[in-house]
Amino acid sequence: MLRPGLTVLVRMGRESGETASEAAMEQCASVEREVDKVLQKFLTYGQHCEQSLEELLHHVGQLRAELASAALQGTPLSATLSLVMSQCCRKIKDTVQKLASDHKDIHSSVSRVGKAIDRNFDSEICGVVSDAVWDSREKQQQILQMAIVEHLYQQGMLSVAEELCQDCSLPLQESTLNVDLDFKQPFLELNRILEALHEQDLGPALEWAVSHRQRLLELNSSLEFKLHRLHFIRLLAGGPEKQLEALSYARHFQPFARLHQREIQVMMGSLVYLRLGLEKSPYCHLLDNSHWAEICETFTRDACSLLGLSVESPLSVSFASGCVALPVLMNIKAVIEQRQCTGVWSHKDELPIEIELGMKCWYHSVFACPILRQQTSDSNPPIKLICGHVISRDALNKLINGGKLKCPYCPMEQNPADGKRIIF
Repeated sequence: MLRPGLTVLVRMGRESGETASEAAMEQCASVEREVDKVLQKFLTYGQHCEQSLEELLHHVGQLRAELASAALQGTPLSATLSLVMSQCCRKIKDTVQKLASDHKDIHSSVSRVGKAIDRNFDSEICGVVSDAVWDSREKQQQILQMAIVEHLYQQGMLSVAEELCQDCSLPLQESTLNVDLDFKQPFLELNRILEALHEQDLGPALEWAVSHRQRLLELNSSLEFKLHRLHFIRLLAGGPEKQLEALSYARHFQPFARLHQREIQVMMGSLVYLRLGLEKSPYCHLLDNSHWAEICETFTRDACSLLGLSVESPLSVSFASGCVALPVLMNIKAVIEQRQCTGVWSHKDELPIEIELGMKCWYHSVFACPILRQQTSDSNPPIKLICGHVISRDALNKLINGGKLKCPYCPMEQNPADGKRIIF
């Protein structure tokens, strides 16, 4: 919901928002056309350069053979051969000069790409939001550095993250970044297990899943079963020599028989074709390498959920959301400036217009007060009344009359202090 002072901008903001994506796409297309021109010139130059050099090498090779033949015969260098050598040197020089000149032309095309970027995109995007909306510069820097470090840890770039932490702690830096071991440990463990899975080593992942079995069951996770299934399939891939070992390992499926009966039956049925070769049987899909990519995704999702981490790093989510929201915000900024009402957007916890980011960016529910038509926040949380109706704290304070509160939806009177804050 929008604040009352911003409702005048909704219509124009929405109209701007509708055209923002089209304008952004046209700007991107304009830059893309310049990039395509450069790539085409590089391709043409590369082909011409390769052809010219091949012709020169062929000509020089022929001349070298003639000189070698004359040297073996002991005859002096003829005038004709001297002329051919002079012509060859002149041709080499002209070709090199021509290639250098063509290469300089490409530089001008590359510079036009930069000019197209400057022409089509606002270089000062920091001006989209007033400085008053944010906290101090030092706090901004610390939040950004922490987001980058967390992203690097989550992507497995541990050495880069450690280097950044050290650089941020140098005496000349304005702020320090202290990352304790408790913060790093989950990322270190996850990356260690994922590296093992990429090497098709199931041991660390199985050990982790068994140690967290109860918590994984509470999440309705099938990670442990999928790991055992993949190990069983690896044994099947070993051929008849691994049949007894596979049958012995099948006892690990017993705890999962009720939930995964069909999948277990399929794996047991595949044993019939073990001597003939699974790759030529109806069970050849069990040997598909896609199972390894699937187990990596399953482990990442379930482990992050269990450890309270997001599957995608906050930095990548923020960046993707910003790419969607920025064109709309730049247009709404222009509308605000045209109407000379720059002071209406000053709250840190809201935007001047609603921006649709898509379902993939929905992480939690939100509650809008039915009385004030405002979205609740930490400073104005939802309050549950005794009668069960929910309103915002600001609405509750405005409805108090003579120390009593009458619910706006039912006639029940109650003490305002009896309202309970709820968290969705």
